[in-house]
Amino acid sequence: QVHLVESGGGLVQSGSSLRLSCAATGFTSDLTAIGWFRQAPGKEREGVSCISFIDGGTYYADSVQGRFIISRDKSKNTVYLQMNSLEPEDTAVYYCAAARGIWSLALIVGFQSWGQGTQVTVSS
Repeated sequence: QVHLVESGGGLVQSGSSLRLSCAATGFTSDLTAIGWFRQAPGKEREGVSCISFIDGGTYYADSVQGRFIISRDKSKNTVYLQMNSLEPEDTAVYYCAAARGIWSLALIVGFQSWGQGTQVTVSS
């Protein structure tokens, strides 16, 4: 069992930056990836970014490519999402989730453990 806690959300102006953190505790040695997802009011949850624990590969949704950067600090069991050039369209609750086998960011499958979410609000 792994427990995930997100932090770092807040209210910022368009063009600003935020860094989200996802701290993992518990049994983490068999994780294959941690991803970031978001859900805006009235919209479906979407995959934002993911980092593979197998080869360190990083993946991004087209909507955030070039603006967001995902990274991992193994010593702290923490995954970060650096969000730059934020836009009002980025407003959502952001969740991190962990996978133990095969996974798909776009299809949001394979992620069994989820955090409680952190709110990001970008004003224009």
